[in-house]
Amino acid sequence: MGKRLIIQSRGHGSSTYRSPSHRHKGEIKLPGKEGIGRVKDIIHDPGHYAPVAVVKMEDGDEFNMIASSGMYVGQKIHMGSMVPLELGSVMPLGEIPEGTSIYNIEIKPGDGGKLVRTPGTSGLVISHGERTVVQLPSKEFKAFDNNCRAVLGIVSGGGRTDMPFAKAGKKVHAYQSRAKRSFKVSGVNMNPVDHPHGGGSHRHVGGPSSMARGTHPGRKVGRLAPKKRNKNRRK
Repeated sequence: MGKRLIIQSRGHGSSTYRSPSHRHKGEIKLPGKEGIGRVKDIIHDPGHYAPVAVVKMEDGDEFNMIASSGMYVGQKIHMGSMVPLELGSVMPLGEIPEGTSIYNIEIKPGDGGKLVRTPGTSGLVISHGERTVVQLPSKEFKAFDNNCRAVLGIVSGGGRTDMPFAKAGKKVHAYQSRAKRSFKVSGVNMNPVDHPHGGGSHRHVGGPSSMARGTHPGRKVGRLAPKKRNKNRRK
């Protein structure tokens, strides 16, 4: 018989699994303009692990950006081409010297920054050419358009994982802010009424772990059969 699986509850979108976006501070990305701003405040956003800097531009506009390590209230933020090489400056990758640590890298020019946003991480500019090669925190090398922007420095908040939660309740509340489950239970550890792999005198699936593609949703767990290959697909 089918079961009411946790993954089905997540799909229903109840308040238990829904992201509390009303607590978040809005979009955290670089604006599509050049100029000089000043750090108005450094705040905590429940939706991000890294501290967030509120920057006010000369024309009065404000935006939120991932704070760099060492950033302080009142610091000037330069954005654009040919700006000073200072921590927190926003520059195109084609103008950043080789060997510079950067973060919040744009994948496409003007998207506001997508990569290297985790606390304590940074990328490294390796070489320039038709495209700029950057070494990511995963040690992978990736080439970007020279017009893609990035922030100079290292993401603030490093060492966050060094301090343990100590209590289960603190971990639950921390993960709720990011719409993640703090603990995961394997199917073989559940009761038969909760999961198709549950029950038995020891940890075992108790039957075939490969399921057909058209299986009832309550039993669709384990390894699913691959989709049929389209014979008419161009080779």
